[in-house]
Amino acid sequence: MRRSLAGVALAVTSMVALSFLIPLAALVMSLVKEQSVTAAEQRAAALAPVLTLTTDPSALRESAASLDAAEYVVVHLPEAPALGTSRAPAELLQRAQQGRESISERIPGGWICLQPVVLPGDQVAVIENFVPEQELTRGVTASWAVMLLLAVGLVGGSVLVADRLGAKVVRSSKRLAHASQDLGQGNLDARVDPMGPRELREAGIAFNTMAHRMTELLAVERELVADLSHRLRTPLTALHLATERMAGSPESARVEAAVCALETELRAIITAARTPLAVGPMGQGMLGPETGTVPAHQAARAVPAGPRCEAADVVRRRTAFWAVLAEQQNRPCSLDLTQESAAVGLSEDDVAAVVDALIGNVFRHTPPGTPFAVRVARTAQAVELVVEDAGPGIPEPDQALSRGSSTGSSGLGLDIARRAGSVTGGSVRIARGPRGGARITVVFGLAAPQPSRRGPRASRRRTGWPRGR
Repeated sequence: MRRSLAGVALAVTSMVALSFLIPLAALVMSLVKEQSVTAAEQRAAALAPVLTLTTDPSALRESAASLDAAEYVVVHLPEAPALGTSRAPAELLQRAQQGRESISERIPGGWICLQPVVLPGDQVAVIENFVPEQELTRGVTASWAVMLLLAVGLVGGSVLVADRLGAKVVRSSKRLAHASQDLGQGNLDARVDPMGPRELREAGIAFNTMAHRMTELLAVERELVADLSHRLRTPLTALHLATERMAGSPESARVEAAVCALETELRAIITAARTPLAVGPMGQGMLGPETGTVPAHQAARAVPAGPRCEAADVVRRRTAFWAVLAEQQNRPCSLDLTQESAAVGLSEDDVAAVVDALIGNVFRHTPPGTPFAVRVARTAQAVELVVEDAGPGIPEPDQALSRGSSTGSSGLGLDIARRAGSVTGGSVRIARGPRGGARITVVFGLAAPQPSRRGPRASRRRTGWPRGR
């Protein structure tokens, strides 16, 4: 590209230079010739008044000697030899004397000027002034050389500027091409520093945006794999409980081994899919301001559009599912639901994933017989989901919220809850509850209000599943 741009600049500048140089060179040559001929005619005209006064050869020689280029001035007197060395052709002299006309013509070796002068007695004298060829072209070569050097400098400068601009364009293009190759080879951190002309800068910015968006989309895919894999732990927990009830049967050991192998594979999938980036309704809480998410000071009042569900209804259904397993393990389970509207900006599957993750953690990290409670409360600006148990609790709450940092756990359960709360403008709090174990509170921001066909119920109802149901 650099050679092409330099070639174009060379061709265009050369044509422009030639289009000016050729006429200018001819004009300079014409001006020099005209100046020399005019000077010769002026010398002849200056000697004419002397001839009208005297024809004395001595006086005429003295007057001619005072003129420039006196050696080329010749006076032709009637019936007398010429005063000087004549270079004029005979026919031109005869024409000037007889026709009494001024003659200025080119002759071999230069230019001749003949000026007739009428003397007393109707006689005619002729003043001859010869201009040699070198006088007709004096300074032309030097002028041409200066113009040629100036043209070469202009052409060279334009080629140099075009080469520098081409180098900048080529450098920007190569960086963009290398970044594209790196991205195509799997380097998701490949970015370019936008530089060069405006079009290439815009291309670099578009490439960075595309690469960033591609990274986000890949994060969504990995996040989905991890979340779906984590959700499979709910039926696995049920299978574990079923194998405990099958203890002593010939198939129990084989089923238990298969379930353990499946759980190991799921944990490997979750570990492989774990990534610090995620986007979408359940991933906005993991993204910072640089990825275009809602700023922290606006998150509390941001109301996401799209999915919407009644959190209390979803919690009731999922708790009913877990209550059956709790009964098999002799775990007292209580449920406290608000009777007010608890609409949140998440789909039912997302809320169910949060409930399954939190209650599943109770079953996995507390011994059988440990009671737990689930509560949904409505505040002025949010809906709170509280899951507490009477187990050993969580020794490091802050570390537990970091995915993959919990000992013997992928950390996805609390991470799912944290992201679900963050996307609605809420949060997750971990504390020690009144039962002595962990108390996890997930705060969801309220969904955008919609016209309701019935007013909210202010009363609250407590339900539970006693042992032996």
